[in-house]
Amino acid sequence: MKILVALLTTLCLVGTQPSDQPKTNSKSLYVSNYENVLGTSLEFKFTSTSEMAADKAEQAALREINRLSKIFSAYDKNSEFNSWMLQGINKPVRVSAELFDMLQLFAEWKQRTNGALDASATVAGNLWKEAATKNKLPKSADVTNAVITMQQKHYALDKATMTATRLTNVPLVMNTFAKSYIINMACEAALSASDISSVVVNIGGDLVIKGDVNDLVKVTNPLANAENDAPLAYLTVNNKAVATSGNYRRGEQIGNKWYSHIVDPRTAMPVEGVISATVIAPNATDAGALATAFNVLTVKEGMALSASVEGADYLIITKDGKRIESKNWHNYVTKPLENEKVTGVNSKAEKLWDAKYELTINFQFNRIEGNSHRPFAAIWVENEKKEAVRNLALWYNKTKWVPDLRNWYRINGERFKANKDNYASATGATRNPGKYTIKWDGKDDKGNYVPQGKYTIILETAKEAGTDEIIRQQMEFKKTAKKVTNAGNVEISNVTFDFYKK
Repeated sequence: MKILVALLTTLCLVGTQPSDQPKTNSKSLYVSNYENVLGTSLEFKFTSTSEMAADKAEQAALREINRLSKIFSAYDKNSEFNSWMLQGINKPVRVSAELFDMLQLFAEWKQRTNGALDASATVAGNLWKEAATKNKLPKSADVTNAVITMQQKHYALDKATMTATRLTNVPLVMNTFAKSYIINMACEAALSASDISSVVVNIGGDLVIKGDVNDLVKVTNPLANAENDAPLAYLTVNNKAVATSGNYRRGEQIGNKWYSHIVDPRTAMPVEGVISATVIAPNATDAGALATAFNVLTVKEGMALSASVEGADYLIITKDGKRIESKNWHNYVTKPLENEKVTGVNSKAEKLWDAKYELTINFQFNRIEGNSHRPFAAIWVENEKKEAVRNLALWYNKTKWVPDLRNWYRINGERFKANKDNYASATGATRNPGKYTIKWDGKDDKGNYVPQGKYTIILETAKEAGTDEIIRQQMEFKKTAKKVTNAGNVEISNVTFDFYKK
């Protein structure tokens, strides 16, 4: 797959960036983000004494990601994997060490999970995608046939000759392990290529942390996964991998029911018992495999499997809201969650925002031909006096570029402060590239509920040597649900403002 990358400036809630000018011989944090890498988002974090060294490490990591995607991709018709798939059955084909490793990982974990992890799971996945397009459940006979198809042995490996032989024509996809494998190799490439002391690579919510750093990691809440929602936990992780798998960002809607994109190859049915599983492990592929397996296996089976992986810990959220933690999970929990502050303004004449309601803002950053640099962006709320009452989110890559958001900076510049906590990594189910959700709970920047009434939500985007675009959407917030759409502009599209009862 040819990777189309668009530089994505760092997502952070208001107040984020440490100084851009590192002191001599002092270490600084350098952060870069991209979209549309392996079908999701990508974040790099490097610790180094110079920006030049961080840039060199970043380029090395990107080259490695590109190299490996050309081996593993099921979507690039010219990838090594697809070339192997086209060789026909019962024909030994010499493959690269990387592709051999990937096929071997699937074979090993298929056995370890009694078939719960299988490269042929795409057979069932395609069955349910087709059912969704028809808005009709698949026939039981089709489900049975899918199970029979997936249960076959699809290939044989010969370590001595480094050959892989297809035994069936069943479609295969390497997704379960490829992403984890690539993240780990990208970290190694960055460390080998440049004088950096640490690296964090996060692709779509799965990350590897290596070097002299204790990375702060937020675990996304599957039931409240907007960018500015409170996480399930804050973790501190060093020299390990973190992976999360869940059903809350991708899947199929058939009728009035949501079906997970994760399917059980043993039954060809979408899974539903677990909605999120986060795993910390010394090895990236172990973390990724366990996170997916927790979604497919019963909780008891998953816990037994995790016990076979030394140093693995987990947090599981079941569909009924039960929270299950491994014995040593608490060793990573580093920052207590703040209790919700429910207060109001001191005015008996004003009716306050009803806490049962919230506003969700959904939008998508556009791909612009010949201009892949993702814009800086700010989202905030103003009252009828045009006073800023709540800053919801801010995206940028360096503090010096914040003034380019002219409207936001004119109002908020004087109180803008850096905060390293906002460089926390985030682990969650794989996200779709370019699509984001921000929420407003009706509170101002001090944590007080605002009065009911009219407010304006503002989305501003700016590009270096480019445009400054702004969207202003006025809405009245009372005890009445409403939804407003906005076509967007050059940088943003598919904008919806949805005010509803929780």
